[in-house]
Amino acid sequence: MIPQLSKEYSLDPLYLSYFKAVAADASFTGDVEYSYAARLSEATDNSVYQLLPAGIIFPKTPEDIQTALRIASREEFRKIRFAPRGGGTGTNGGSLTGGVIIDVSRHMRGVGKVDPEKRTVHVESGVIKDSLNQDIRQYGLFFSPNLSTSNRATFGGMISNDASGQGSLKYGKTSRHILDVDVVLMDGSLVTFGPVSGEALRAKMELNTQEGQIYRTVYEIASGKRAEIVSTFPDLNRFLTGYDLKHVWDPDTGVLDISRIICGAEGTLGFITGATLDLTPLPSFRALVNIKYDSFDSALRHAPVLVKAGVLSVETVDSVVFGMAKKDIVWYQVQDLLTEVPGKNMDGINIVEFAGTDAALEKSRMDELVRILDADLRNGNDRGIIGYQICTENKDIQAIYAMRKKAVGLLGNAEGDAKPVAFVEDTVVPPEHLADFILEFRALLDSHHLRYGMFGHVDTGVLHVRPALDLCDPEQEVVLRTISDKVVELTAKYGGIMWGEHGRGYRSEYGPKYYGGLFDELRKVKRAFDPDNRINPGKICTPYGNDADELVSVDAAKRGSFDRQIPKGVRHSFNRALSCNGNGACFSFDITSPMCPTYKFMGDRKQSPKGRAGLMREWLRELEEAGVNPLLEEKLSESRGFSVLDLARKTRNTIAKRGYDFSDEVLEAMNCCLACKACASQCPIKVDVPDFRSRFFNLYYTRYLRPAGDLMVRHFEESAPLMSRAPALFNAVTALNPVKMMVKKVLGFVDVPVLSSPALREIIKGQPLEHFDLARLEQLTPAEKEKRVLIVQDTFTTVYDATLVHDLISLVAKTGKIPVLLPLKPNGKALHIRGYLREFAGTAARSADFYNRVYRLGIPMVGVDPAIVLCYRDEYRKTLGTARGDFVIQLVQEWLLDNLSLLTPRIRDENEYYLLAHCTQKSLKPATHDDWVRIFRQVSLKLIPIPVGCCGMAGLYGHTAANVARSEAIYRQNWAPVFKKYPVNRCLVTGFSCREQVRKMENAVVRHPLQILNEIM
Repeated sequence: MIPQLSKEYSLDPLYLSYFKAVAADASFTGDVEYSYAARLSEATDNSVYQLLPAGIIFPKTPEDIQTALRIASREEFRKIRFAPRGGGTGTNGGSLTGGVIIDVSRHMRGVGKVDPEKRTVHVESGVIKDSLNQDIRQYGLFFSPNLSTSNRATFGGMISNDASGQGSLKYGKTSRHILDVDVVLMDGSLVTFGPVSGEALRAKMELNTQEGQIYRTVYEIASGKRAEIVSTFPDLNRFLTGYDLKHVWDPDTGVLDISRIICGAEGTLGFITGATLDLTPLPSFRALVNIKYDSFDSALRHAPVLVKAGVLSVETVDSVVFGMAKKDIVWYQVQDLLTEVPGKNMDGINIVEFAGTDAALEKSRMDELVRILDADLRNGNDRGIIGYQICTENKDIQAIYAMRKKAVGLLGNAEGDAKPVAFVEDTVVPPEHLADFILEFRALLDSHHLRYGMFGHVDTGVLHVRPALDLCDPEQEVVLRTISDKVVELTAKYGGIMWGEHGRGYRSEYGPKYYGGLFDELRKVKRAFDPDNRINPGKICTPYGNDADELVSVDAAKRGSFDRQIPKGVRHSFNRALSCNGNGACFSFDITSPMCPTYKFMGDRKQSPKGRAGLMREWLRELEEAGVNPLLEEKLSESRGFSVLDLARKTRNTIAKRGYDFSDEVLEAMNCCLACKACASQCPIKVDVPDFRSRFFNLYYTRYLRPAGDLMVRHFEESAPLMSRAPALFNAVTALNPVKMMVKKVLGFVDVPVLSSPALREIIKGQPLEHFDLARLEQLTPAEKEKRVLIVQDTFTTVYDATLVHDLISLVAKTGKIPVLLPLKPNGKALHIRGYLREFAGTAARSADFYNRVYRLGIPMVGVDPAIVLCYRDEYRKTLGTARGDFVIQLVQEWLLDNLSLLTPRIRDENEYYLLAHCTQKSLKPATHDDWVRIFRQVSLKLIPIPVGCCGMAGLYGHTAANVARSEAIYRQNWAPVFKKYPVNRCLVTGFSCREQVRKMENAVVRHPLQILNEIM
């Protein structure tokens, strides 16, 4: 039995009083959260650091931020400190604080009216970059800086880091595209900074306000120190940020633009609430030339030559990243676009893009490069080029960049305790020196015997280098410090800077070395904006005259310092939680992406794979702190049967619970998860929430009583087939209002599915079907076995959707095969989802034993429900290991693909059909859409896959009273728009739970793709 984790990481009373004051203010409309779980979810970002905030304020309007700061100006709250936060994907801890986080990502997502002629739009700071581009595409415009986290990065964060990414050679950094920026200053005033000159500038400088002080200070420094600024700031595409004194003032025009100071300030000067953006026309021509090299050094040395060809960008990927991509779901989309070169080792790739509004010009540039490449390959070359491929289709270009963007996360999925981590990952040097710089960089890493991955923007001299360190080892923290110091020296040697893209954050301690005599001028800027050092203190610099506060350091507390408190064996066992590196791919705005429907709907970082992984790692740490080993507790739970004493203890712990238990906060987050398993494949780290969620439930309920509904789940696969023997009777009983009320009140279930009536055994009478007889099947000749197909039943489909099983039997028979119906065996997936791990293991062992015996017949086995079939492949393998055996149960489309030649349509169907595939199926079987399109094409049918997220049902999830409202809301967000656009009778749905949700929400029956095939054959 696990203990009550009652140690509260309570708030400083000062902060607690402050939060209560903000929440109680009549003018405040946002959210205030300070639970331990909420604080943990924002204690990390995509860096190696961890710092627990006091709490989080989620403003809905700029006025909410003003209210928060107005209250903070009271004398009793003068020690309260803040940090702004957007997407939380920074790699250097820029948004981490022990104070109050002002998080704009949840609510501040307003987009103003687009002006197509001026090519401008105003956005709030919480708007996500890809979301905006999706909305403004209709105007032929886009926001051009293209960073790898663009599907979850907010404009507030992009401005704060002056983000750039791929294409910056032509498009520049974010600051180039900011016309003005709205900022709430520490005094609570809301100001807009943009270019001013002449009388307007003089008027600003004469203001007797904090805004006036800012203009006077910045103008005095930018104009008076111009020569020193120009000589100190390196002449690079990725210029020195934080604070950008070089570009804030133009001596030729007399324009002072404070927005250039805000860009790259890392949230240390104020709180960005919005900005007016300068948009770029969409290119009419886009193409990639993916050049392959025999070494990474060859790829680096060729980059400057490629830049001269007039390219938009040159992105480089090394063999380490390339190898990780091959193990990820992303590889399915690019495997034909980056093929191996026979007899050659491909150890480097340059992704070269040509793009622009003059299609003829861009194509001629590409053709000229291709001509040169062909000549090099034909005549032999000393550049290490071994081949190339061209992509002109937009979907192929997007697929290549999806792989490149996923590189950050892919490296985090490396095997072993040492993981490639970010701390020297955005160095920039002049591109002509990059290859030599990297040679020395690699020699430095090799001298410490470190593995590493490299990728980046070689056209601008930026390369992302991620050395692999095990930061649970204190000695490896020392190595991190050593490498950091050496890289500072190395970048200076080659005329570069250490932070070319991702901000300084905890590397701020190196600022004085880079700025030299100008560092005090930065401190004067900080004093003008934040004299009391209350906004993201310690980052970039401290206010001039404040010598008491220090800069943050790379020696600050890291996630590894907390994780190392968990025993190594436990860390390894729960590695799919502990490996989360905070890259935030699960924060994607795209509702058509299957990963984490609960986060997409709720917007709550706790309710995301990253949030749940963070809670899990802290829960494991606290168990160790309490002297409890979860692995031992799991073994005890496996061997422990029913005990009256255990029941009495659980009853007492549940009914007479006293005080706080952190396990309850973890439980709340886990209960909201749909267990769709999209994270297990879509997350680049492969964080598998359903796996550690079930293990959590298993242990949590060693201390507390389970909900009554869990008892129904436990016996569902035994009871449902019994009820199906009298379906009409049970349907009539469950339809009675008193019964519905009792089921909801006692068991916590609503809208219980209707049993198929008549039952399967009735509707298959007269079908050309053999019933299972193992002994007889074993006596068949190979030719006779070749004619047979074994139909694998599952409880959900057989009991609640028997017509589909009937149609599968019919379809198999129409192909000329003899269907053989296997007996219904429990699969146990529902047990696994609810954490009945001992019971699941027993069910899995028994079912695996049966299917292995049947598998030896050599006759294909086919199952109809993807979630159940894939459970045999995933959860069975993880639970049983080698004892699972080798049995294979095919998905319907897999068997059909093996037998395409047998699909002969009897009638012609001119209809267009639309495919909505099950989340788990798309995640674990990425070829699902293409498979079904190919099958339908074989019978001259047109099938269009619809990119759609989760339906919200997820087995029994949407039938529980606790989750039904959330389930229906997720459906309305993701699936309801599809049925407004396409006719229901031509929408085809592969998952039972998805069809059940449609039945419930649309009051309509949708079909499985196999049923259309059965109709026309």
